[in-house]
Amino acid sequence: MDNRREWTVTGMDCAGCASKITHAMQRLPGVTDPRVTVMSRKLTLQLDDDATSASQIEAEVRKLGFGIEPPHRDADHGHDHEPTDGPWHASAKGRLVIVTGLLLVLAWAIRLTTAGAVGHWAFVAACLIGVAPVARSALAMLRRGQPFTIESLMTIAAAGALMIGAAEEAALVVFLFAVGEVLEGVASNKARDSIRALSDLVPKTALLEQDGRTREVPAASLEPGQVVLVRPGDRIPADGRILEGTSGIDESPVTGESVPITRGPGEDVFAGAINAESALRVTVTTAAADNTISRIIRLVEEAEESRAPTERFIDRFSRWYMPAVVALAALTVVVPPLAFGLPWDVWIYRGLALLLIGCPCALVISVPAAIASALSSGARRGLLMKGGAVIEAAARIRHVAIDKTGTLTHGRPQVTDILPISIDADTLLARMAAVEGASSHPLARAIVAHAGDLPLPAATEARAIPGKGVQAVIGGRTLTVASPRHATEAGVLTGDLLGRAQALEAQGKTVTVLFGDDVQGMIALRDEPRADAADAMRQLRDLGVTPVILTGDNPRTAAAIAGTLGIDHRAQMLPQDKQAAIRDLSADGGVMMIGDGINDAPALKQADVGVAMGSGTDVALETADAAILRDRVTDIAAMIRLSRATMGNIRQNIALALGLKGVFLVTSILGITGLWIAILADTGATVLVTLNAMRLLRHDPTHPAGTARLTQRQPAAR
Repeated sequence: MDNRREWTVTGMDCAGCASKITHAMQRLPGVTDPRVTVMSRKLTLQLDDDATSASQIEAEVRKLGFGIEPPHRDADHGHDHEPTDGPWHASAKGRLVIVTGLLLVLAWAIRLTTAGAVGHWAFVAACLIGVAPVARSALAMLRRGQPFTIESLMTIAAAGALMIGAAEEAALVVFLFAVGEVLEGVASNKARDSIRALSDLVPKTALLEQDGRTREVPAASLEPGQVVLVRPGDRIPADGRILEGTSGIDESPVTGESVPITRGPGEDVFAGAINAESALRVTVTTAAADNTISRIIRLVEEAEESRAPTERFIDRFSRWYMPAVVALAALTVVVPPLAFGLPWDVWIYRGLALLLIGCPCALVISVPAAIASALSSGARRGLLMKGGAVIEAAARIRHVAIDKTGTLTHGRPQVTDILPISIDADTLLARMAAVEGASSHPLARAIVAHAGDLPLPAATEARAIPGKGVQAVIGGRTLTVASPRHATEAGVLTGDLLGRAQALEAQGKTVTVLFGDDVQGMIALRDEPRADAADAMRQLRDLGVTPVILTGDNPRTAAAIAGTLGIDHRAQMLPQDKQAAIRDLSADGGVMMIGDGINDAPALKQADVGVAMGSGTDVALETADAAILRDRVTDIAAMIRLSRATMGNIRQNIALALGLKGVFLVTSILGITGLWIAILADTGATVLVTLNAMRLLRHDPTHPAGTARLTQRQPAAR
């Protein structure tokens, strides 16, 4: 039985905090698979209530110095909201800063106004009072098998400094440590703001039509099938389908698309989008908890659990980094005095400084901070990636394989030619529409739409022939709708008929054939490339990425589309053929596959990164490794740019963290820098790394020029 439980944890600032909670949970009986995500502040685990109760879990987390409570179901928005930590000065860490700061000022005042040892003891008191909560936390970690934490190192360093008479510096170090902890929290909250802002897009109330009247109800209470009135200027309260009215819809809050799109009856709209022009009556299609905004938020939060290979390596590295530095600090304390007769107090001091450099907080947070910022930045622009592993893979892409219909083209083909052979044109159109009626393929929908109000014959036993066409029984005869290639393989399309089909295909049209024992007729359709397709291909080439079309369409149509875009193509491909093509391309670097998330499933799975295109559909959000919500082909390049910028940011963070640690490790051993510089090296590096990662929140990958600004070593990003 699935007994997965979830809590909201407050007070977490970095991956180190998450690690402390995770290790503590792993030691409890009946607890399995604990997961902690810093940005979404979630603790989830499998719990055997007979071994450990939920209250014991909460008590254990509180003993570590964090706040915890079950997640709240937000009545306004229909999904979980984490509580905010409030202003920095209201938190425990904020209060510690205020207290230690006041104690430090008081101690300096006493030293200036009194004589003798009174001033020294004032600093001792300031240090002991300030370090007490840190020592309690260190002791709690020690009891749970975690001796190497920043709290324990801080406690040892403060105690050691007091022992060698450096009381003033010990008090200053405690204060700087508290300031650094608060700054980490402030930086982390900034990174969370963009995710939190997504939940505010959905309005709290809706105008529900019921029994001929309109009344205001909570948006979270809406159920599928209900009808709501959306006035001009209002946000749409739920995912739905327009029942009545035509208006420009501003979808920028959801997909990042800046230009309002005209939507009319029968078309879908998103919760959070803005009705810009005239009143609409909308039928609710999705419950509040499952609307597009809620699913995007869940996707971004869950993506934190998909860790990048670099992050996993850093995590393994940090496990031995801290013990190694502690061992080096111990050797620094004992070897010079014992081996060379050097003064104990000098080398104890230098060893204590090394201890403060031993915490790998900045290094550990260097990857997840950048990943979280990138996921949030991408989500605001309709670029969804399922975690750090996807970002890292996308940054290495060298080939992009693109499905044609609905991806490079609008996916809305129009009927251009109707060629009846053994029946009249209306009968041909009606029969073909009847056979295609159950299919969701764009060509099928176009034929059904073109049939309009024509009476359709009854079709039974309809079934899809994977990669070939559709088949059904009409009037006791089995009829098939397929491409000329498969009609030829069936032996019914030959001679002049085949020539006529090929002539249409040479014009860039897609031909479908209706046949039973013989050909009854053909219909030709054309699907034009998207307006931004050519620019998208240019952007990919500028990134050093080679695009190629993989399509099941005929070679002539594929060649016509590929020719206008200036790229290579492979045509008449079955799903397994696309999968094999991806495998071949992989031999020459990473491959990204762009498709619709259904027909291209094998190829999407085979690729290093599978990307589904679709405006917020279930398939686009839940299939493949990533999704592009705006249906813009240029967003393929934007996703690669964002991934590369993120990996560049991660490399900067790692260099910054290790570089500062390395410099101050050497200067501490040489006695050039002391305790307070050492603590600045630790907390300062963590803050700098977090702030650097947050630059990704302001980075707009949809503009090619923005990439250079971010990846170059400049202080600001576009």
